[in-house]
Amino acid sequence: MTVDWDAGRYERVADQLLSAAQVLVDQASIQPGERTLDVGCGTGSVALLAAARGASACGVDPAPRLRDVAATAATERGLQVAFLAGEAGALPCGDGSQDVVLSSFGLIFAPDALAAAAEISRVAAKTGRILYTAWLPGGPIAEVMRVRGEALASAAGVASGPQPFAWHSADAVTSVFAGRGFSLDMEVHSLQFTGRSVESFLDAEIAEHPAWLAARATLEAVGTFEAVREDTLSILRAANERADGFSVTSRYVLGRLTRA
Repeated sequence: MTVDWDAGRYERVADQLLSAAQVLVDQASIQPGERTLDVGCGTGSVALLAAARGASACGVDPAPRLRDVAATAATERGLQVAFLAGEAGALPCGDGSQDVVLSSFGLIFAPDALAAAAEISRVAAKTGRILYTAWLPGGPIAEVMRVRGEALASAAGVASGPQPFAWHSADAVTSVFAGRGFSLDMEVHSLQFTGRSVESFLDAEIAEHPAWLAARATLEAVGTFEAVREDTLSILRAANERADGFSVTSRYVLGRLTRA
C-alpha cells in the first residue's frame, strides 16, 4: 500500500504526537547555533521546537503540502527554518553538516533502513548525535495497525504484509549502524491518544490520517472495510482508559546514537 502523506490532514496527527516531539528535543540538549536536521519532518514540529531553542534548523520531507504547512508555521512564529524535499535515504545535506539529527516517528517509514542509516551517518558531524523515536510493539494502536495490515495483505492476495524494520530493537539498530562509529542507548516513553469518544477518535483517523485514507480505498474495493472498522472499534473500546471519553497509552523508544 502506497501512502500519500499529503492526503487528508496530517496536522491533527502531528498534534497528537507533539508531546513526543518535545521529549525528543528536550533529550537532544540543543545548544544555540547548533545545526539541526529533522528527518521526516512532516508539519515541522521538531524543527520548529529546535529553532525556538536557537538552533540553525532544517526539516526534510518528501511531502510538499506538509512542508508548506511547516514553512507557514515557521513564518507565523517568526522562526527561520529551511524545509527541503528529501527522505531518510537521500538527504539534501552535505557530509558532516549536522550537529544534531532528529526524527520523530519518521525513520520508521524509511523503506530501506540500511540506506537511511548510511545517509544519517554521512550528514552527522564528527561530534554529532542522532536521536529518534519509534513505536514499541504491543498496545491497542499497534494492534489496530496489525489488523489493518493483515486485511490489506489479504486484499493483495498475500499471506502477510512486509515486516517493517525494527527501529525499536537495539540489536536491529546497532546492526544497520555497524562500522559507522556510533554507540546506542534507548529509553522507553509513552504518550496518550485521546478523543471525545472511541467512535469520534476512529472516525477522525479514518477521515484524516493518510494511512487510513489509503487503506480505506483498498479495503472498500474488496468489501472488507466495514469489518476492519468494527474490529478496530472493538480493540479500542476494550483498551479505553476513560469512562467519560477516550484515551489509550502507546509506548515508544527514544534512541540516541553518539559517536563512540
